Amino acid sequence: MTRTVSFPGFIDVHVHFRDPGMPDAETTESGLAAADAGGFAAVVTMPNTSPAADSPELLGCQRASAAKSRAGTILLPSACITKGRLGREVADLESLAAAGAAFFTDDGSFVSDAKVMEEAMRRAAALGMCVCQHAMDPSATGRGVIRECALSRRLGLPVIPVRAETDAIRRDLSLCRETGCRLHVQHISTAEGVSLVRDAQKEGLPVTAEATPHHLLLDCDEIPSDDANWKMAPPLGNGEDRAELRKAVKEGVLMFATDHAPHPQRTKSAGFLESANGITGLETAVAITYAVMVEEEGMDENAWAEAWWKKPLEILRNPANAGSLSGLRRTVLSIGERWTVDPAAFSSKSRNCPYAGMVFDCRPDNKKAP
Repeated sequence: MTRTVSFPGFIDVHVHFRDPGMPDAETTESGLAAADAGGFAAVVTMPNTSPAADSPELLGCQRASAAKSRAGTILLPSACITKGRLGREVADLESLAAAGAAFFTDDGSFVSDAKVMEEAMRRAAALGMCVCQHAMDPSATGRGVIRECALSRRLGLPVIPVRAETDAIRRDLSLCRETGCRLHVQHISTAEGVSLVRDAQKEGLPVTAEATPHHLLLDCDEIPSDDANWKMAPPLGNGEDRAELRKAVKEGVLMFATDHAPHPQRTKSAGFLESANGITGLETAVAITYAVMVEEEGMDENAWAEAWWKKPLEILRNPANAGSLSGLRRTVLSIGERWTVDPAAFSSKSRNCPYAGMVFDCRPDNKKAP
């Protein structure tokens, strides 16, 4: 039996629309259409566009593009931590905040210079803004493309060690402690990383973190072949990592976010060594997280929904977002309506995901959303 349920509007705090820069992968229009189909009332776009969103003018361009969309999803642009996302000099955070930046992030790149990151966090704290960090230290990542697993051993693929994530998190937790700035850890993927965040929250630090649907559903030992539709950054963890991520979501330590990362086929067809990182996620995220957390893990349905709407509001809590987040439409879901993932039917311009043929029992029904 199918039932209809309604929740406050779901918010995805981590999407890539490739606009400007790679319109064959995604545009603002197609990205918002995908978000609309996925049941999201609002999305936060990442600034790793070309050029990078490090100025009020570029934030304004994103808002102008979104205003032309017929989708019911609101776009909130985030802004760079550093100029050009190069990690060398802090961007004009004050002007970006005044222009309505949702938060600050160099997502896709880790801010390696601790002094630069400390300055950014002190200035963000003074603005009441959150800093979101791509927790992958390149000094530890090296040439790695995958976690150690059956496929990495079979093909001899270079491995990304756990400490690439944990070293990054430890450093930023120290800066959070020194500056008092709100810190959000993006796309956490390891059991050890979860433990660091959990302990920081118990300490009382203003720290949040997100888990993606793919890290909650899949593990690296399930990767069937040298198929870059399974390649993302951070990489899929092992079964222990997946179990700990699920546990942390149930505990309320983690929220959800998609890290929707569309790519054209030409950039995802060369296997793990040469292909781009990332998979599409907006149109499957609600169904996957419901299946994993509610149906498999027994999570309370309302608590599951709060990880999509209430917890994201924590990192968007600043004066710039107050108007944009008032009056969001609700998210309406059909529970018990079985459907099969067909990437060819996506509203997104890209098809890069490992979910084709999977069957789920939860589906957004945005036509019923008030």
